[in-house]
Amino acid sequence: MDSQRSIEVLEKKGVRVTAIRILVMEALLASSRPMSLSDLETVLDTVDKSSIFRTLEVFEKHHAVHSIDDGTGSIKFEVCEGGTDCTVSDMHTHFYCEKCHRTYCLKDINVPVVNLPEGFEMHSVNYIVKGICPGCR
Repeated sequence: MDSQRSIEVLEKKGVRVTAIRILVMEALLASSRPMSLSDLETVLDTVDKSSIFRTLEVFEKHHAVHSIDDGTGSIKFEVCEGGTDCTVSDMHTHFYCEKCHRTYCLKDINVPVVNLPEGFEMHSVNYIVKGICPGCR
C-alpha cells in the first residue's frame, strides 16, 4: 500500500496524521469499490472496530471520504477523489448489484440535479441504481 499517498490526502484535508488513519486511508484508496466498516475490519484485522469507526467519522467530517447508503443496512465509505470536498455537486452515481451484493462507483455519471422548492436546503444526495452487474450477468 502507498503510505505517502495516504499522508498527502490526509494533510490536504486537514486531518492529523496518525498510524491508524494512514492504515484506514490506505485500505480505502487500495479498494476498487466503497468499503463498509466490516470490510475495513477484515482488511485491518489488527485495528479494533471502534478505532476504525472513529477514524471514518473524522474523515467524513473533513470531507476526506463520503458515505453511501446502498440500502443494505451497511454504510459504505469512499475517498473523495480529485481534491473535491464531496459536496452535492461533486457526487456521482453508485450501483448496487442485487446478485453479488457489491456496490460500485459510476464516477462518470453525475447525480441528477434536483431543484428543491424555496426554503429547502440540500446537504447530501444518495443516488443508488440497483440491478445486476456485468460480472453477474
